[in-house]
Amino acid sequence: MKLSVLFFISLLISGNLFAQASQRPDALQQYRSGRELEARNRLSEANGYYNEAIRICMEEIDRKIATADTYVVFTWALQRLKNYRDVIAWGERGLALYPNDYRLNEIMGEAYFYLDDYERSLALMQRFVNALPRNDRASTAYFFIGEIYRIQGKYRHADIAYTTAVHLEPGIALWWYRLGITREAAGEYVPAQEAYERSLRIDPSYAEANGAVARIKRLLSLQG
Repeated sequence: MKLSVLFFISLLISGNLFAQASQRPDALQQYRSGRELEARNRLSEANGYYNEAIRICMEEIDRKIATADTYVVFTWALQRLKNYRDVIAWGERGLALYPNDYRLNEIMGEAYFYLDDYERSLALMQRFVNALPRNDRASTAYFFIGEIYRIQGKYRHADIAYTTAVHLEPGIALWWYRLGITREAAGEYVPAQEAYERSLRIDPSYAEANGAVARIKRLLSLQG
């Protein structure tokens, strides 16, 4: 009889613990909800979710229950709010604890890019893709690498990076457009036109890509 009572009590305790765990706020879910709203141009609501994700992460850090994921989601949410210096500061704290979590390298690389520190951005992005070439954010990292090389006028390097980005994630019109810009700047007009047209197949209303195709056709007609 005593064993039955103890077993019943243990079930109640374990059930309560499971309920508490399932009710614990989830920073990643808050972040994802924010991204979904941002994709629908509901930015004000999205920012509310990003701030909630940040609050949860801060609480986990204060309670000393933070994991590598805590720092990753924290910096992702800060990035969406354009708090780039905070991204770097918290990313560095995360890397001090989890030096092999290369996801922090990628998000810090983005922050450095928006702060116009291209050398640090490039170094972090390259470290990320070398370590995690199949990660779901590798395509984004290659896009930023392409952006840096394009800005620096290293068009061959930029072409390789952009080409890798669109190979990994072919459905983003902007990325094909930037690949076209790079090829056009290098004087490779036919491949540039192909990239612009791929951009337009994704987004037929893309005004810059439409203008670029018309421009390239004029240049090619002049070449005879």
